[in-house]
Amino acid sequence: MGLAPLEFSECYLDSPSFREKIKAQETELDKTNRFIKELYKDGKNLISATKQLGMAQRKFAQCLGEFQFEFIGDAKTDDEKCIDESLQEFSMFLKNLEDQRELMMRNITETLMKPLEKFRKEQLGNARAERKRYEKETEKYYSSLEKLLNLSAKKKEPQLQEADSQVEIMRQHFQEESLEYVCMLQEIQERKKFECVEPMLAFFQTVFTFYHQGYELAKDFDHYKTDLQINIQNTRSRFEGTRSEVHELMKRIKDTPQEYRQTSPISFEGYLYVQEKRPPPFGSSWVKRYCTFVKEQKILHMVTFDHRSGGKIGETESVTLKSCVRKTTDMLDRRFCLELDITDRPGTVLTVQALSEDDHKLWMHAMGGKEPIGCYLGRTLSKERGIDAQLDDVGLSFLKNSITAIETRGINDQGLYRVGGVSSKVQKLLSLMIDEKSNEMDLSASEDWDVKTITSALKLYLRSLPEPLMTYELYKEFINPAKGGSPESRIQAIHHLVHKLPERNRQVLGLLMKHLANVAAHSKQNLMTVANLGVVFGPTLMRPQEETVAAIMDLKFQNIVVEILIEHHEKIFTDSPELSPLSPTGPVLSAPTRQSKKVSRQNRPLAVYNPQVLDIQNAGDGSVLTADETSMGSNESVSSQSSSASTSELEKADHPTLTASLSSGSNSRSLQASFSSSGASGDSLTAATTAGTDKEKQEQSVTNRKAKAVYPCEAEHETELSFQVGAIFSHVVPSREPGWLEGELEGKRGLIPENYVEML
Repeated sequence: MGLAPLEFSECYLDSPSFREKIKAQETELDKTNRFIKELYKDGKNLISATKQLGMAQRKFAQCLGEFQFEFIGDAKTDDEKCIDESLQEFSMFLKNLEDQRELMMRNITETLMKPLEKFRKEQLGNARAERKRYEKETEKYYSSLEKLLNLSAKKKEPQLQEADSQVEIMRQHFQEESLEYVCMLQEIQERKKFECVEPMLAFFQTVFTFYHQGYELAKDFDHYKTDLQINIQNTRSRFEGTRSEVHELMKRIKDTPQEYRQTSPISFEGYLYVQEKRPPPFGSSWVKRYCTFVKEQKILHMVTFDHRSGGKIGETESVTLKSCVRKTTDMLDRRFCLELDITDRPGTVLTVQALSEDDHKLWMHAMGGKEPIGCYLGRTLSKERGIDAQLDDVGLSFLKNSITAIETRGINDQGLYRVGGVSSKVQKLLSLMIDEKSNEMDLSASEDWDVKTITSALKLYLRSLPEPLMTYELYKEFINPAKGGSPESRIQAIHHLVHKLPERNRQVLGLLMKHLANVAAHSKQNLMTVANLGVVFGPTLMRPQEETVAAIMDLKFQNIVVEILIEHHEKIFTDSPELSPLSPTGPVLSAPTRQSKKVSRQNRPLAVYNPQVLDIQNAGDGSVLTADETSMGSNESVSSQSSSASTSELEKADHPTLTASLSSGSNSRSLQASFSSSGASGDSLTAATTAGTDKEKQEQSVTNRKAKAVYPCEAEHETELSFQVGAIFSHVVPSREPGWLEGELEGKRGLIPENYVEML
């Protein structure tokens, strides 16, 4: 509710409520005064900061203007001269911009700061002075009134009349002062609305004028920018021409390595803590040493160096490495440890500790480290524990029996599948259940085996199979989609790969994923989300045939694959992979999500100098290619939120959308039709395919377009093309990825950065 209006008639009553209204008006003016005061202070800080920015910009511009390139040789080309002068042009551009900024600051001072301060001092200051005068008259009037009322009635009549007349004069003066004060209060309250906002409007107009001036400067700079772009490109082309000569010279130098070659055999170096064993009863100690591993000779040089002792360097000790194995924490109560087998000390094992997990992985990679035997390999586990697990009817029966028992007895148990059972009981249960003579026990009705023993036995069975459930052969193909691409392309690739699995493997995997989806549906009770289940079952269901450090690095991608299988098990295991007709120019390439290729400042002009590229999406008979209907997503793992959002977008479509995807890491390309509702009929698929074919006919008018490379490019992915300046591309069409084109070069089709070519 706003302030109550002050009525002039109330000045004569001077009631308590009238005084409260006046007090509210005064409080509001005090607040306005503080606001303007704070705004003025912040405005001064803004002006000061802007001046500092201007000074920094001018210093930067001065640095640009004073620098000159030194060119090799005794003369410059015209292009080199223009490039040399470009820094002075840049400097002048910045100085002109700063001149406009200074003008803006002066205008802000005149249009904002001074008017606000003037209103505060004149209007609010006068109100404060009037307030003091009003309070003084109030005190004077009511004091005189009390004196009058305290006069004795026995006083002479002339005295009483004189006193009455004096008080009456004071009363009239007080009421007049009250009327004027009330009028002033309400006038200032109304005036502040435009007196405060109008300077702000002028402030923003000044700011916008500055930005407009910057735009005008950029337009004036555009012509010079275009000429400079040509100069830069000419210089770059010459560089490419002389580059081959430089490489020829380098090749000749390589022919005399004894004179020029300076190679370093060092593979890795850093600090390691080395365990030094001492005779009893002293035990062992850990000494920090700076170690240098020479990969070619497999020699590890170790020098003692302690920063805390003044940086004194000790003697260097060298050993020859035979093998390196990761030491697990159940063998030694220290993390990040490696066990080194030393060649020149037969029977001697050297234990070292890295500084961190990342450092540990780097040392493992440099030394060709391996995992301890039996760490992941199901075959080793099977052999050591005497478990003959097979993917046969007995194994399938055990799997179904276990799943039924788990879902009946413990679907809500916290930490389901994460909390393990007693090892001896787990092995005993699995041995019984995969024995044809004793595998008819109903685990759902048996109280002899708790749920965590059953879950552990199920995992042990899967790990003990001769080959992982998702096979060695398809391991890399399953991993590749998880490393890039949109959520939709990942699902499509994994859907395709699942149907390449052997029938029994696919049957068991589908049964397991349906069960895990049910477990995840009860995650509020059992705390086992899809991500948690992915961590548990990733290494269980898929692993490489050869255990390497690189394979360990892929664990997180194994988890992502399992997450996708759980979240989308109905679509992946119910639908069969359908192939749609390919377009005349081949399938649309799908690569890991990337932005339009940025070229370093040393190799091409800045972004504002990009060559003009024709918009080929509007070429032809007004037809528009819609290859970007299915946009590429992020490189992150597929989450339930992203997948559900994608499904919602598909469900909102008014017509079937034909989507093409290339399974990353595989030579086989597959097209899959996605429809606005699940369970689309074969007729709908036929209609969609027909619509896609008609559309492709319309697009053929632009598939023969050609483009010319204006910058060289080296491919960073197998789906990209490498090329030099002047390369001619044929069959150029837009890619589904913004900033990229697709085209053919020397018989190979791939992705081309849009800002590297010009259309012909």
